[in-house]
Amino acid sequence: MNLLKYLLVGFFFGIVLTKAEAVSWYRIYEMFQFQSFHMYGIIMTAIVTGVIGIQIIKRNKLKDIDGNLLTIQDKEKGNARYWIGGVLFGLGWAMVGACPGPIFILLGAGFMSIGLILIGAVFGTFLYGVLKDKLPH
Repeated sequence: MNLLKYLLVGFFFGIVLTKAEAVSWYRIYEMFQFQSFHMYGIIMTAIVTGVIGIQIIKRNKLKDIDGNLLTIQDKEKGNARYWIGGVLFGLGWAMVGACPGPIFILLGAGFMSIGLILIGAVFGTFLYGVLKDKLPH
């Protein structure tokens, strides 16, 4: 019963992203071709919402459900790791037409071919887990 709330939030999130057309391959294609503001508007809204949420957590010293203080670590110094990771993520997103979150939404919407993308994402995550100690961090 405890997991039901997460399942409901997930369904709500999926419905919102679907209705906002954030899972549409066409909208993602438009974004990477710089033909439409639609996806950039959604992304900027998410960034602003995240910044406000983080500031509320930090300034009010909020606690988690167990009473522990929520702490958010500062990002590590250095730009290369973020640029390389961002470029790889963006290239994957552009080639596939979906970032990781909407993969499950598209599966739920009946696009079964996205299952191949899910397999690739899981494999990539596994591969990172195997190689992470050898990668520069």
